[in-house]
Amino acid sequence: MTGEENLYLQTGRINRSVVVLGEVLWDLFEDSRRLGGAPLNFAAHARRLGHNVSLISAIGADPLGDEAAQSITALDLDTTFLQRTKRFDTGTARVQLGPGDRTRFVIDRPAAYDAIFLSNRDIECLRKLAPEWFYYGTLFAATPEGEEVLCRLLDALPGATRFYDLNLRPGCYSEALVKRLLARANVVKLNEEELESVHEFTGLPFDMEAFCREGARRYGWMAVCLTLGARGCALLACGEYVEAEGHAVEVVDPVGAGDAFAAAFLHGLISEWPAAQIAAFANRVGALVASRRGAIPDWTVREVVAL
Repeated sequence: MTGEENLYLQTGRINRSVVVLGEVLWDLFEDSRRLGGAPLNFAAHARRLGHNVSLISAIGADPLGDEAAQSITALDLDTTFLQRTKRFDTGTARVQLGPGDRTRFVIDRPAAYDAIFLSNRDIECLRKLAPEWFYYGTLFAATPEGEEVLCRLLDALPGATRFYDLNLRPGCYSEALVKRLLARANVVKLNEEELESVHEFTGLPFDMEAFCREGARRYGWMAVCLTLGARGCALLACGEYVEAEGHAVEVVDPVGAGDAFAAAFLHGLISEWPAAQIAAFANRVGALVASRRGAIPDWTVREVVAL
């Protein structure tokens, strides 16, 4: 076993509090449905890496909501802020699997997560929780009400490091929104398609290293990661830039692999690993999840090391 692999096996010894905001929904395939939503997937994988994760979302007062509630409870997440609503049905997304990692989602809106409401008491409870990290994406913030909830939390939790995973979905974002969310982030994760959009929106360079360095200079990002599918990733952390090759696996289900990668990226930053080790670990976790069915399959760090 290499020193790097031994370092990975120490995962779980450093625990941090993480608050995750966003959608819980059912991914609808031709032959099945599976619980997902990028924030929930990320939360589950971050919890598997040993962190204390609080999920802020909403599900409907319907059978899909009942089933989701049972599944989420089994993931060992803090569900204090998981709400039930009669306003809208539990979220769903129709999944269209394409070549490679070109998966498309048709999002059904409005959905239960669009009804998230945080009272003054909820905000005060979150302040007392004092999370060290706060995760958000674009989909939930794509409505004025969602962005208002997000901004309220960003203002209420100034001590939390802000992790923005773009996860752009067609029809669920605008140039102005993405620019606002990028400006409020400390850490950013995006894929190659999203790089094209951000390049167009902001004028940041299209070259990967130049994009990372100029983004960090302009917005003050402490870290940024560009995922490249099977080819691995490019990553800048604390001024150190690396490009890391991916791991060759038989892809069984690409849905959720990027969210697992994001959780591993977060864990590497929390653990203060060098950029090369963060990238290698995140690539391994993403590949392992892609090789299994479902966005939140069972996996262990030992399996990651053995990959």
